[in-house]
Amino acid sequence: MIPRLRPNASIPVPPADFFQRLVEAGFEGDIETGPASRTVFSTDNSIYQVEPAGILFPRGVEDLQITAAVLAEPAFRGITVAPRGGGTGTNGQSLTSGIVVDCSRHMNSILEIDPIRRIARVQAGVVKDQLNQALKPYGLFFAPELSTSNRATIGGMVSTDACGQGSCLYGKTSNHVLGLRIVLAEGTDWWSRPLDETALEEIVGRQDCVGEIHRTVERIARENRDRIAEIFPKLNRYMTGYDLAHIRRGDGRFDLNVILCGSEGTLAIIAEAELKLLPIPAHAALINIRYGDFNTALEDARTLVALKVASVETVDEKVLGLARGDIVWTGIARFFPDDAGGTMNGINIAEVLADDEAELERKLAEVTTALATGANARHLGYTIARDHADVEAIWSMRKRAVGLLGNVDGPVRPVAFVEDTAVPPENLAAYIREFRALLDGAGLSYGMFGHVDAGVLHVRPALDLTRNDHVRLVREVSDAVVALTRRYGGVLWGEHGKGVRSEYVPEFFGDLYPSLQEIKRAFDPENRLNPGKIASPSGQALLKIDEVPLRGDTDRIIGNEIRAAFDNAAYCNGNGACFDFDETSPMCPSYKATRDRRFSPKGRAALMREWLRLLAEKGIDPRQEAKRLRQSVPLASFARRVFNSLNPQNRGDFSHEVRASMDTCLACKACAGQCPVKVSVPAFRSKFLELYYGRYLRPLKDPLVAAIETTLPLVHRIRPAYNLVVGTHAGRMMMRIAGLTSLPRLPRISLAKEAARLGVPLATPQRIEALSPSERQRSVIFVADAFTAYFDPAVALAAIGLARNMGLSPFLAASHVNGKALHVHGYLGRFEAAAERTAHYLQRLDDAGVALVGLDPSMTLAFRSEYKGVLKATILLPQEWLVANLRRLATSPSAIKGKSFRLMAHCTERTNAPASVAQWKQVFASLGIDLQTAQTGCCGMAGTFGHEASNRAISERLYAMSWKPELDAAGEGDILMATGYSCRSQVKEIDDKRISHPFQVIGRIIAEKPDFAQ
Repeated sequence: MIPRLRPNASIPVPPADFFQRLVEAGFEGDIETGPASRTVFSTDNSIYQVEPAGILFPRGVEDLQITAAVLAEPAFRGITVAPRGGGTGTNGQSLTSGIVVDCSRHMNSILEIDPIRRIARVQAGVVKDQLNQALKPYGLFFAPELSTSNRATIGGMVSTDACGQGSCLYGKTSNHVLGLRIVLAEGTDWWSRPLDETALEEIVGRQDCVGEIHRTVERIARENRDRIAEIFPKLNRYMTGYDLAHIRRGDGRFDLNVILCGSEGTLAIIAEAELKLLPIPAHAALINIRYGDFNTALEDARTLVALKVASVETVDEKVLGLARGDIVWTGIARFFPDDAGGTMNGINIAEVLADDEAELERKLAEVTTALATGANARHLGYTIARDHADVEAIWSMRKRAVGLLGNVDGPVRPVAFVEDTAVPPENLAAYIREFRALLDGAGLSYGMFGHVDAGVLHVRPALDLTRNDHVRLVREVSDAVVALTRRYGGVLWGEHGKGVRSEYVPEFFGDLYPSLQEIKRAFDPENRLNPGKIASPSGQALLKIDEVPLRGDTDRIIGNEIRAAFDNAAYCNGNGACFDFDETSPMCPSYKATRDRRFSPKGRAALMREWLRLLAEKGIDPRQEAKRLRQSVPLASFARRVFNSLNPQNRGDFSHEVRASMDTCLACKACAGQCPVKVSVPAFRSKFLELYYGRYLRPLKDPLVAAIETTLPLVHRIRPAYNLVVGTHAGRMMMRIAGLTSLPRLPRISLAKEAARLGVPLATPQRIEALSPSERQRSVIFVADAFTAYFDPAVALAAIGLARNMGLSPFLAASHVNGKALHVHGYLGRFEAAAERTAHYLQRLDDAGVALVGLDPSMTLAFRSEYKGVLKATILLPQEWLVANLRRLATSPSAIKGKSFRLMAHCTERTNAPASVAQWKQVFASLGIDLQTAQTGCCGMAGTFGHEASNRAISERLYAMSWKPELDAAGEGDILMATGYSCRSQVKEIDDKRISHPFQVIGRIIAEKPDFAQ
């Protein structure tokens, strides 16, 4: 039995009445000080870990002003604050031991879109892709591109002056900021906009902090103009943060925003931004050029830049290798084929933009002609992507490159600390050769990619920061890269901000650094806004890269064996892909529904990692505890579990914090498929729940849900009584007491009886083995899960009918326990026993050479993940089987005339079997149907999740986000299909509509029955 775990008590906490004072002063946002929230906010996408004292989630500008006013009170003068956006910073920009101010939860509204003036006004917590989604109907977009665009907030982009691919064309965030609404350290609410001389003179004359700030900045810019021009490099990626070189705009106006952009929360807190918008390019294409080595790709990139393409991105062999194993590769593999002339070890992606198709084709011809000419023909080959979806898919692969570098095995993994240097583009190839030699000399592996048109290189050396020799390399490599970068006329911080790397600021700014200190002092006299970064007042030190606590300090305590045993929880690198704002994206439904970062894969991984650390400090190996638990008699420990559950001393157990975060996980496995690092929450969640409920009592619903596969045959025998319970108010109230809700009724039809009536035999090993080889070739075994078999038997019967119409002999697998419910709820001992029995049965069938086909994607894919190492056989998804038998399908034109077919795929299927949707399209195409696939997120049911009373509110919220709009928009001629039983059940429960499984629709088509009643 695991012990009670006390959270870290060494974190300095603000005076006890600080948060109470905020409430008294009228703060209306959320205040979180619990150990779970502090743990989750202690990391970002960097190598550092700093636990904050608390987190504030303001609801508006007024809350920011109240926070500043309370902090200004004498009792709280020692408290520091740091703003935080998407939390994807690679250099610890938002990490603090003080108070985090996070605007992403509530301050995420698009306040105004003016398509005539091409201006948008947004709150700081708005996500970039969220804004562009709203702008698309107007033909406009917010231009600065970055790989984290689906979770990066506008406030965070302003704070780091973010940019990425296409910056030579579109510039940085600061190039598109028209105005910033900021809250200063003492609470002043101020709109910063470019000022002409008259307006500047008026503000400079003010005798308040606003006047002091403008006087200081104006004087520094005027008095140091020549020196600023000498020190600031003439780069596309000029030095971010306190940008002295651009205080005076091209039209002569004074622009304080260039000081604020890139200031990383050290000068003020961003509340709102007024942004300049651009027209969406009318036509775009990508030329994907393959090379035998990375250096040739780099050298060739200069040729592409000279051809005036919109942007050029270069990717090395390491990133390409990782991309091939990622979810996105299936959709883009045809653009990167294998070459007979050599192995692809580098690529260039050249973007071409045009106002019309003729111009696009002319530009493409210019580039491809140059590629085929003389010395330029050094590539292995190239492809062109013209379709918008293909272009987006290729860019998605490039965007995922940063995260993909973390998807390697073992403790030595690529990490960010020198990963955004920028040099003049003409120096880049030579610079990279020396950079690679530097890393090779240190014996390090690494991955490289970059915006070569802008001279920016992204590189992540692979280190294990639990090793002291690797920790020393952070300093050694950083110092060497700084020297190398300066020698080539570049900057260390080309894109991702300074953060902890601020110690190098004085070296790059030279005798202008005191000017930065003056600006900091004017904005923040007491050095309380994100102190230690970019500039510190005289006498106060900047942070140093080897003096801030590392993640590796925690990982060292856990140990490599335990880290490896818990499904990448400890290897989450904080890239934040699970914070995707898009409601139609599968990952992560619980975060989308709650906006609580504890309830995300990153949050759960952080809590699991801390839980493992606390166990390790007590000398507990969770693997051994799990073994002991499975060998024990549950009733023998019942009394202890009752005592532990009732004992008030256990209320502070950190395990409760972890369990609370796990409770909202839908176990949809989107993270296992979509997370670049492949953090699998359902896998480590099950291991945690097994141990947690070895110490504490389970809720009543757990044993009921866990036993559902074994009890359904019994319940079906008393179907009328069961339906009475779930169909009446009194019965539903009784089930709610047990923790269950929205249970489906059992249909009158019995799959077993109907199959027997139809002459469909059970697939016993003896019966299948008795078939002749030719009979086996013409046979198929449908592996019906318990949920489909008992609650939706029509699907299994449709599969049987379809198989017969295809000229095949169908069999039904015998009743078996899949065990997914057992696994989800942490009954791992019972799951392993059930899985062993079921695997033995299915393996015998597979060994006979007959196709095994599942009906529900989630249950079928469990045979590939939860059964890994137990079952060698592959249980096919329906579409995988159909694709292999397309020649057997035939259709009648009359059956599909005037109909539109739309598929709503299960999220587990979409994320863990990437080819699945394309396979469904292929199947329907063979029937003469252009299948449309709905872009939906999770329906909210997710197996048994939506049937648990405590989860029902989240479940219905998720359904309303993306499923309900699809159902509501369907017309009379639209045939909607859903592959997942739980999805169809959710639709029936909420909208009282029945939608079909694809098997049912295809069966009706090839049987020439055009009756498509939903």
